[in-house]
Amino acid sequence: MADIRTRLGEWELDNPIIPASGTFGFGQEFAKLYDINMLGSFSFKGTTREARFGNPTPRIAECTGGMINSVGLANPGIEKVVEEELPKLRKIFKKPVIANISGFSIDEYRYCCEKIDKEDGIGLIEVNISCPNVHAGGMAFGTDPAQAAAVTAAVKEVTGKPVYMKLSPNVTDIRAIAKACEEAGADGIALINTLLGMRIDIKRRKPVVANCMGGFSGPAILPVALRMVYQVYETVKIPIIGMGGVSSAEDVIEMMMAGASAVEIGAMNLTEPYICPRIIEELPKLCDRLGIERLSDIIGAAHSS
Repeated sequence: MADIRTRLGEWELDNPIIPASGTFGFGQEFAKLYDINMLGSFSFKGTTREARFGNPTPRIAECTGGMINSVGLANPGIEKVVEEELPKLRKIFKKPVIANISGFSIDEYRYCCEKIDKEDGIGLIEVNISCPNVHAGGMAFGTDPAQAAAVTAAVKEVTGKPVYMKLSPNVTDIRAIAKACEEAGADGIALINTLLGMRIDIKRRKPVVANCMGGFSGPAILPVALRMVYQVYETVKIPIIGMGGVSSAEDVIEMMMAGASAVEIGAMNLTEPYICPRIIEELPKLCDRLGIERLSDIIGAAHSS
């Protein structure tokens, strides 16, 4: 049977499968369905300094091969996450977890990362820089190399935990953003976040989502995600967590061959809640069929001449 362990820096995971932030809450709901300790890890709900209700409803729109969401980082805030959610999480999940941190200013990122740094059981911090910078007219931090580097450097000053910068695909050159993060001290890169999309209700003649636009995710975006992971792998020397449209064991293999050391699964958790255990079960069998003895051997394999 193939060895499906992998590493993110010094952290060894039993397998590369990680439910993505925003699709798995803090693990409680899924723990009622299966033993979530079978996962490599999971990335908990994106957390900001203050509690957020999120965007107005409706927030979700269906589309071919995926969905549009405009939830708006609804979360209880960093204080409640630390005081309430993490103690509950430790009772059901015995592995290190990924802390997804979001913010609307560099000070907010620093505050939240410094707060979570003190907590045991956090394997790494995934810093979502797709948020709009309120001090720069709403432009996302992740769309400008200098801004991305500034956030990276700021959070690295206040935490000793590995920092992985989660990048937006809504940019001209993802390589420049990733390189700027690496040079500013990032320990890894996570990509991609959702693409910007929308749907229109042709009967009402209005956008389906109250916020007009939202994040497009689901199987349809896999080719874009693969392309960006491939490009970033050739640009940086730090580990990559790949995500975007993954819905099968075959997709996981593709992601890892493109350069990902671990793979997050997002939208499919919402439509098929058993997707992660199913992929974990199928991975060793698929590896055996493909002649892969160790999954870690195929990281970046598509780049070999």
